Amino acid sequence: MNAYEMTSNACIEIISERARRYRIEYPMTQSELSDRSGVSLRCIQLFESGNDIRFSNLIKIMDALGLGQNLNMLIPDVTQRPSAFLDKKAQRQRAYKSRKEQAVCEKKFKWGDEN
Repeated sequence: MNAYEMTSNACIEIISERARRYRIEYPMTQSELSDRSGVSLRCIQLFESGNDIRFSNLIKIMDALGLGQNLNMLIPDVTQRPSAFLDKKAQRQRAYKSRKEQAVCEKKFKWGDEN
């Protein structure tokens, strides 16, 4: 399923069909799913027929089917990205002195044979 090439209605139909098949393989009736999830039987029937439902109801249905952990895949936690582990405060330091500091150092330095 490539969501970029599909309409939102097509995505809903695919997700609802997968949820229906998953429920049947579980095995669980729509009535049992309704009791476990707290979502009305009519809402489950509408969802499984490809209609749009509230996101909160989808979450309840997924939890009742034991798929709640898969919700993390919808929008990954930004703090778990590799770039989040970089220390933003540690700035790269210059490896050389500024020209002003170099000029001061050069004036102060004397070789051993100098007066």
